[in-house]
Amino acid sequence: MLKKFFTVRCILTFLLLLSSAFAGYSIYYKIKYWGFGFTPKQVSDVWTIEAHVSFMPTGDPIKVSLTTPAENNNFKILEQDVIAEGYKTKKITGETNRLVLTSPAKQGKQDIYYRVMLFDNQDAKGKTKAPAPQAPKQPYFDDQTMATAKKILKAARNMPGNEVQQLINLFNQPTPDANVLAFLPLQKNAKDTIEAIRSLLALKNIPSRTSRGIKLAENKKAFSADLMLEAYTDGKWRTYNPADASIGVPSDFILFQRGGSSLLDVEGGEDSVVKFSVIKSVTSSISLAGKRASIAKQKTMFDYSIYNLPVVEQNTLKWLMIFPLGILVIVLIRNVIGLTTMGTFTPMLLSMALIKTGFGSGLLCFAMIIAIGLLLRAVLSKLNLLLVPRISAVVIFVILIMQAFTIIGYKLKLDLVSAAAFFPIIIMAWIIERASITWEEDGPVNAGKQVFNSLVAAIVTYFIISSETIRHIMFAFNELNLVILFIVMLLGTYTGYRLTELKRFSPIAERK
Repeated sequence: MLKKFFTVRCILTFLLLLSSAFAGYSIYYKIKYWGFGFTPKQVSDVWTIEAHVSFMPTGDPIKVSLTTPAENNNFKILEQDVIAEGYKTKKITGETNRLVLTSPAKQGKQDIYYRVMLFDNQDAKGKTKAPAPQAPKQPYFDDQTMATAKKILKAARNMPGNEVQQLINLFNQPTPDANVLAFLPLQKNAKDTIEAIRSLLALKNIPSRTSRGIKLAENKKAFSADLMLEAYTDGKWRTYNPADASIGVPSDFILFQRGGSSLLDVEGGEDSVVKFSVIKSVTSSISLAGKRASIAKQKTMFDYSIYNLPVVEQNTLKWLMIFPLGILVIVLIRNVIGLTTMGTFTPMLLSMALIKTGFGSGLLCFAMIIAIGLLLRAVLSKLNLLLVPRISAVVIFVILIMQAFTIIGYKLKLDLVSAAAFFPIIIMAWIIERASITWEEDGPVNAGKQVFNSLVAAIVTYFIISSETIRHIMFAFNELNLVILFIVMLLGTYTGYRLTELKRFSPIAERK
């Protein structure tokens, strides 16, 4: 018999360890691939970028080609759409994603809108492994310009950073170098500066290219794409910010176009312009879990999870998922601590009622209903009624008490007494009946003790299951209930002393 007992305990311990490992991996997976978190109000930023293309038709057939962002490790595309009346749209994917719109000849100013919604943008390191590009084409300079370029390259050696950063830092000095001023056009802009740096890098046989993107900032309207510089060094393409020479795509920057392809090409139109607008919004991380699962190629797994159910069903399950934790608390209170309560899971139901009523008002209503119910039960006991009719009468009395409290609460505008309607009627009647029987058999002290213990267990359970954070964790990571199952079963093999029994046996321990 003893051998069988230890075999059962070993099996349950193994199952507990196995379920814990499974739960740990599942939690890691949901956090990494589905975007779940341990806080109930965790949200994700969703950025809406709108590109407004406008141009004047020339009377020829129109073809518009706009570079669009591609999904990568830095961000994910939630949704994208195009507003272009009378145009046929086609998406071309590859090294550079482009949106191509075609239309017969049109008249009047044309407006085309492209919108993309992005989320989970993270800090990119700006290091993209790629095959080594061809050596850059050497720029053609006259003797004077070549001499100036060599002086710039020599002066750049005294600047901090690698070869690319040295040039950027030299061009960004507060007091520009005389050779830099001579090398740049008089009416220079950001593009001129990057092209000048690229030509100097070509002299050093360092391949480079220009990239364009959008800096994510709230409520930015009608602005042009920002420029970035990319250079191929140490077997990788590295992205450099021309403003401060930092390496890597900033966490708030989305690349639209890389390399030689232009951001916008328009055939059959002139004076073409593309302007961008950015709007930031937030949404629940769980609401984006389906999209994240699809990107992680785990859509089927998500479709058969509780997170794909309608919101009403999800809200119901949020309460069901917390029940096993409350049950574990009751098992610990009864089997480990040793408190005797009115029924096995009565405290659990009372704690649920306290959540509906509010803690203070719920406790007071509970005490009033029990007190009045015990008085009525004492009257019924003198009538010598049979068990079922007697309990039925108590149930009816409890209903009448709750009805009276609700009416009084409504008339006096007191939430305190109207909260009584949320207590489970049958459970209240059963507690009254059980307390009355205990009173008659074991005396009022034991009856009061059991009612008090039930209330203590209900209060402890209340503070656990009323926590929004705990409810969120048990719902988001419901595999924890499997761990709780085996903990409860393992506690079922516990045959040692309860904590409340230690005091009873303390005289024996003192004699030893």
